[in-house]
Amino acid sequence: MTITDRARVAVAVTFATNGLAFAGWLARAPAVRDDLHLSAAGFGLLLLCISAAAIMSIPLAGPLVQRVGPARTILLGSSSMVIGLIGLGTGTLTGEVPIAAAGLVLVGAGNSAWDVAMNVEGAAVERRLGRTIMPRFHAGFSLGTVLGAGTSALAAACSLPIWAQLYLTAALTASITFPTVRRFQPPVAHAQGRSRSMSVVQAWREPRTVLIGLIMLGFGFAEGTANDWLAISLVDGYGASETIGAIAYGSFVTAMTLSRLFGGYAIERWGRVPVLRATVVAGIAGLLLVVSGLAVPVALLGGLLWGVGSSLGFPVGMSAAADDPARAAIRVSVAGSIGYGAFLAGPPLIGVLTQHFGVLDAILCALAALAIGLAASGAARPLR
Repeated sequence: MTITDRARVAVAVTFATNGLAFAGWLARAPAVRDDLHLSAAGFGLLLLCISAAAIMSIPLAGPLVQRVGPARTILLGSSSMVIGLIGLGTGTLTGEVPIAAAGLVLVGAGNSAWDVAMNVEGAAVERRLGRTIMPRFHAGFSLGTVLGAGTSALAAACSLPIWAQLYLTAALTASITFPTVRRFQPPVAHAQGRSRSMSVVQAWREPRTVLIGLIMLGFGFAEGTANDWLAISLVDGYGASETIGAIAYGSFVTAMTLSRLFGGYAIERWGRVPVLRATVVAGIAGLLLVVSGLAVPVALLGGLLWGVGSSLGFPVGMSAAADDPARAAIRVSVAGSIGYGAFLAGPPLIGVLTQHFGVLDAILCALAALAIGLAASGAARPLR
């Protein structure tokens, strides 16, 4: 196996572990909310901790990757996430909201560094192979969330406390990530073209980079809405059990995973922009089925379509931002900063709307986010 092949496997495993660490507990969001005795609006503000930390940390991630390389950056980010998961677990165990909030701050900050670094490494591997494989790497992330959702459903069915699940997730994350990053490409592969490197301010002045960020913002808002509120929408909007809520979230991430696994073939045949626009249609259809209130099976089908619609915005945006290897780290961090704005604005906005209109009506605002992604999709065309 060549160095590039080993790096490809290592990047895929890193994406999967990140998905498990970040989203594995989200399928049991109702349990976190209940253990902390929070209202819908209060839970939205708690989720704001992870989003605010992510949005403030991600502009620093690009320069960090450019300075120390993706492998070391992931080690730092994953360590922060492990400590944060332990903090969140301790908060739910003791019922202390400040401890849980501090844990989520560490999770958000660590995930930003981890996210930028693994995407920069993934883009470098993609260029070396000469194929569109970034969606597959993001499918690895989705596979991690599928594993996390399945584990959460099993844990809920067995009445395993959420704090115990979080402690186990933290231990698993550390045991996988630390040895895996050693198989990344040598640092010299990321040093080429340093004479053409750029600053964060310069990247913010590039219209294409900003528009790529808006693509990620739109699709990320749709994805983040499902991550945070799909399980709750089944529990509160349909009167379903927590197990059914976890299954609904699992259907979403399963569809997202499959779409990312095969999305690369579609992109190579029809191009980034047409495929992005087609997924928007699926996302809108799925969202409307979930909020229809007709029946739980209809909502589960909607979750599948919603997963397809949200699947390719982030991986395509990351690939587009990293088209120039010499400036990939900075552009990925800037576009990611905009994209993570979806996770900053989404939780509190939907939490407040839920208090006034109910969760099913509140998540309709994801339609506007998909429209933003559609409008900016032309920026994803490859650089010549």
